[in-house]
Amino acid sequence: MSSPAAQFKTDAKRITADLRHRATIQTAMGKYELVRDQRKHWFQDWEGARTLAARTKYEAVNGLDAHLLQFTRKLEARGTKVHWAGTGAQACAIILDLLQARRARVVVKSKTMTSEEIHLNDALARAGVEVVESDLGEFIVQLRGEPPYHLVFPAMHLTRDEIKEVFAKRLHDAPSNDPEELTMVARRQLRQKYLQADVGITGANFAIAETGMISITENEGNARLTAALPRTMITLMGIEKILPRYADLALFLPMLAVMGTGQALTCYNTMYGGPRQPGEADGPEEFHVVLLDNRRTLVLADVEQRDALGCIRCGACLNVCPVYRNVGGHTYGTVYGGPIGSVLTPHLRGLQEWKHLSYASSLCGACTETCPVGIDIHHHLLRNRRNASAPKTGKPDAWQRLLFKLYAATAARPAFWRLATRFGRFVQRFHGLVKGGALDPVRAWTGTRELPPIARQSFREWWKEHGTHE
Repeated sequence: MSSPAAQFKTDAKRITADLRHRATIQTAMGKYELVRDQRKHWFQDWEGARTLAARTKYEAVNGLDAHLLQFTRKLEARGTKVHWAGTGAQACAIILDLLQARRARVVVKSKTMTSEEIHLNDALARAGVEVVESDLGEFIVQLRGEPPYHLVFPAMHLTRDEIKEVFAKRLHDAPSNDPEELTMVARRQLRQKYLQADVGITGANFAIAETGMISITENEGNARLTAALPRTMITLMGIEKILPRYADLALFLPMLAVMGTGQALTCYNTMYGGPRQPGEADGPEEFHVVLLDNRRTLVLADVEQRDALGCIRCGACLNVCPVYRNVGGHTYGTVYGGPIGSVLTPHLRGLQEWKHLSYASSLCGACTETCPVGIDIHHHLLRNRRNASAPKTGKPDAWQRLLFKLYAATAARPAFWRLATRFGRFVQRFHGLVKGGALDPVRAWTGTRELPPIARQSFREWWKEHGTHE
């Protein structure tokens, strides 16, 4: 099995050559950018809103321990059972125990990237539990046996004809490639699953410490059905989803909608505070909340990078990233792709094994500029690069160490530097003969870009020839 870095290079090379795929993504991104910029102007002061959002998330993350305890107390006071999971495996075990205790065989699940992070569907399937994704995009990629392509748009990479094909193959029902008709096909399938489901599993967009409530935002209403119809509701959420106050939603709900989908506000915004209370007409009889750490506290302990926990999963940084727009979502090999995923994944899955993602960036800064909560994303990528080469986390390979030692010895001695420059000019004359081939020593660079030529004359040489001397 190839390493994540080797797989990334293989997939990136294949996807960037797929012009149809690139056109599909560029078209989708272009439409998104148009409506996003229109909606941003609806804010009286967009930069002021970003600053307030960043301060609020800073308060939430830096007081996470107190906010989580307050959140838990409020939930438990209304009969909710709260479970703490240190790892993804523990979270899967907790949820599986809950399902087995209720002899659940069918589960409907609304969109939750946290469940993708811990591979919950696979764990439940191995135990004989049928899990059905109720979000339309997630439902489509589940039928294809694929992970989500994007944080917000799971099936962004697919055309309507490809969706029609998968519906015809897996559901035997695809009257045309018309989006509305295809949506109705999915609706008929999912309504039956809602009626059969023993348990509904949701994620959480935000969790309010002040009131002990879960906030879920969506456009299809599937999360509401997932929570309302089955007798048992389970919410899986990362501990970083906390907001201190209920009033904070007045900023974060429209901000998530604008940056996530280009809407002023998503169609359905629902708060859940516990199981069905006396006198209430519907809702689950049991409500369980699973709080997931899964190495998030290690990010919290990093003073330089803890603000990455402020991410609200809007996907805006993916949409503006030139690398993501060319290599696509699946190339990253992790549920959190794009710039913010390249920051978080090395923390969540191992710095040395996933350090290549921090180099999959042009460092143009577009991600930082667009982030609605002001995360310093492109500098975090640089910090990951630095940390990956630090002695405490692992050393570069022998070839890298040799090259850096040679460079240091040359750069520190003017005579060596002048000699290396002259030698480089001489060698570069012949580089065109081997460019991109097996004998090209810099083919990793020249395979996709031009090697900058060495100047015919250095500044020192020019000064020696033309400078004034007293």
